[in-house]
Amino acid sequence: MSAEESRKTPPQSGRAVIVAIDGPAGAGKSTLARHLARHFGLLNLETGAMYRAFALKALRAGLPLDQSSALEQLAAETSIRLDPGDEENRVLLDGEDVTGLIRNPTVTDAASRVSVFPAIRAWMVGLQQQQGARGGVVMEGRDIGTVVFPNAEVKIFLDAAPEVRGQRRYEQLGQKGVVAPTPPAEILRDLRARDERDRNRADSPLKPAPDAVILDSTHLTLEQALAEAEKIVADKLRTPGTRS
Repeated sequence: MSAEESRKTPPQSGRAVIVAIDGPAGAGKSTLARHLARHFGLLNLETGAMYRAFALKALRAGLPLDQSSALEQLAAETSIRLDPGDEENRVLLDGEDVTGLIRNPTVTDAASRVSVFPAIRAWMVGLQQQQGARGGVVMEGRDIGTVVFPNAEVKIFLDAAPEVRGQRRYEQLGQKGVVAPTPPAEILRDLRARDERDRNRADSPLKPAPDAVILDSTHLTLEQALAEAEKIVADKLRTPGTRS
């Protein structure tokens, strides 16, 4: 079956649907978002890539990642845009395609650090709301269902035990051909550190929206998790009274 044949029209197809996927690092949000976008014929907008792009610019500029004022000044002169694609977004930083430059541990860790500042999050939320304003999108991140699009028709909080997330991340690096992937114990330490920052930051902490469906994939295969998510979206969109 071709990719086009596998796309399905969303239930009640006149609606500008927004599917919000939140969850901790390594939960599989990007994989889930890509699948749901293809399955329901929506655009996949990965907001975490926007934070990584900004973090890349901060690293290039040699800025301290713990000083909000310098980061705010940098944000004021930064343009970030996502161009949706079938498999992944093109990430444009000040017009430069940095898609292939933001998927390494250094940039990922820096993204987690710069995202703790309220001014940076407020700026980024504005960019994300512009990207998804017309609906018809799947957006994934840490606060999509709570802050960016609190009125999204569908909200999923994807979670898994830290040990499982760490092992999956290690295996993912191996599949991508990383010659010397980070050891699992180090990946787990990094995930726990990011969880701590994300869940305890003062502004927009990582937490499920009150009306989000919790999907814990700790004991699920990838295929099972994807099937559960498909059912969640389909059931929500069939529910009378959802926002149109």
